[in-house]
Formats: sequence, structure tokens, C-alpha cells
Amino acid sequence: MNGLALHERPAESASWRIALPHTTAAVPVARALVRSALTEVEHVADCDTAELLTAELVANAVEHTAGRGPIELVVELQPTGCQVEVHDPDPAPPGQLTRPVLEEPDVWQEGGRGLLLIRALSSSCGHRPTPSGKAVWFRLPVVPAQRRPV
Repeated sequence: MNGLALHERPAESASWRIALPHTTAAVPVARALVRSALTEVEHVADCDTAELLTAELVANAVEHTAGRGPIELVVELQPTGCQVEVHDPDPAPPGQLTRPVLEEPDVWQEGGRGLLLIRALSSSCGHRPTPSGKAVWFRLPVVPAQRRPV
């Protein structure tokens, strides 16, 4: 049984890095790259969740850093799961990603729900400074075989 589980996960790490346009066109490009990366190496992280959370990170970067510089997407696949990072030129930390939520957001208002989704659906998330701004990231674990859709 233990040997079987090892064959379900990628044996080595793989990574992709792409510069994205600073427009809303970056969102479907980022989603497609994440889906391609996860399916190309037959990775078993939750592809739908990875796409959704990537779209949220990229949309936030486009919206909150308009005209400030490049956005970059980094996808890293490891035997234990995947990590997705979006690099943007703004050094300020993202809104509610690291702050505790003191009150429930109004679900009918724009803004803030994307970061709540990231916190709720990822195994971990955060941000870190980079030489040109910041990277906002999330991690998803490998989905056990018995919990994967058929």
C-alpha cells in the first residue's frame, strides 16, 4: 500500500514561471498555465481549486497594482503538493490574507472575498517581500486517491 501511494505522486519537483500582461487577460492565461502544469505531469493536487485561487491572486495583482510594473506567475509542483506564487511590484502586504477576520464580510459587496477563499481553501498561504515588490502565495496538498473524483 505504501509503495502504491508513492507512485501516485510526482517523483520530482517541476516549476513554471511566466510573465503576465498587466490586464484582466492575465487571469485566463494564469488559469490555463496552472491547469496545464498540473495535468502535464499528472499531478494530483486539486486542479479546480488551484485554478480558482490562482485567478484570485492574479486578479488582485492586476487590480491593486495598475500600471506599476510586471506581474509574474510561478507554479512549483512537489511530491507533497503544489505552490503557486504571484509576484507584483507593490511591496504592501495584501489586505486580509494575513490579518485576522474580525467580522464577516458582506457577501454582496465587491472586494475581500478572494483572499478569504485563499485562506479557506489552501493548506497554507502568505506573502513575502521580493526585490521588486512582493510575492503572494498559496499551497495545496496532494489529494489522496480515495478522495479524488472519478
